[in-house]
Amino acid sequence: MRAEKPDQPDSPDIRIADHEFRRFCDFLYRRTGIVFGDGQRAYVERRLADRILAAGSRGFSDLFARLLVEPDELEHLISAFTVNETYFFREDYQLRCLTSTLLDRITARKRRSQPIRLWSVPCSTGEEPYSIAIWLLENWPHVDSWDIEIVGSDIDVQALKAARDGIYSERSLMRLPRPLVAKYFTALTDGRYRIDDALRGSVQFSQVNIIDQGDTGPWRDMDVIFCRNVLIYFDDMARRTAANNLYDCLAPGGYICLGHTESMSRISPLFHVCRFPEAIVYQKPGEGGHA
Repeated sequence: MRAEKPDQPDSPDIRIADHEFRRFCDFLYRRTGIVFGDGQRAYVERRLADRILAAGSRGFSDLFARLLVEPDELEHLISAFTVNETYFFREDYQLRCLTSTLLDRITARKRRSQPIRLWSVPCSTGEEPYSIAIWLLENWPHVDSWDIEIVGSDIDVQALKAARDGIYSERSLMRLPRPLVAKYFTALTDGRYRIDDALRGSVQFSQVNIIDQGDTGPWRDMDVIFCRNVLIYFDDMARRTAANNLYDCLAPGGYICLGHTESMSRISPLFHVCRFPEAIVYQKPGEGGHA
């Protein structure tokens, strides 16, 4: 008796026509603000081909139809096209500015009953909001005297899941002094490290698309927003939309920190430029328009 071979699925068609490439780039832009042009076509096609295969789709048209009706498939696609590579204490000069200058100015206008609200968006896989928490514990003597809320937000739900899990490779920890690794992490048998449960509990994570006012609308009265190394992937219109949304999320007198290659001055006239010894940051005017 001979067993029949199972039917083999047809090989998917991963070729992408010009009009499909333009249609997909427009779709991704409207969902994320990320811009891809003809110069990145090979990059886009590679990732689309990976998704077509991983999703078991028959080709681009089939995958695209699923993107419109299947939220899970859209989340997988966004994960494939967003950059989630970061590490602890990245651009730590801004963290030094936070504890040497910004928090003194913020607490000077707050009552003790009011929380200090810090927002890392996008937060990727959690390294940046956890870095803020570790930095405050190690470098701000008033950390136990104030109610501090740290929020990490990202458009990528897969990255947010990793952030909540709090497990990191050696590469993510490469900038952390080893005593801090020993203090705040537990080594796992596979060579990775799990962050301390108390630190995991100190950060609230949420999905937010910063070019979608519906997503950013619930977040208000932030004292400092860390929005680093994402606006460079947007076009001018998406950058202005993001800047306006983040402006609305800040408390009067609040600050926003961008990546070292980014400048709010070239995006929006709404913010004051603040030049401190450690970093250049941007401030929403206070009540009455004063910085």
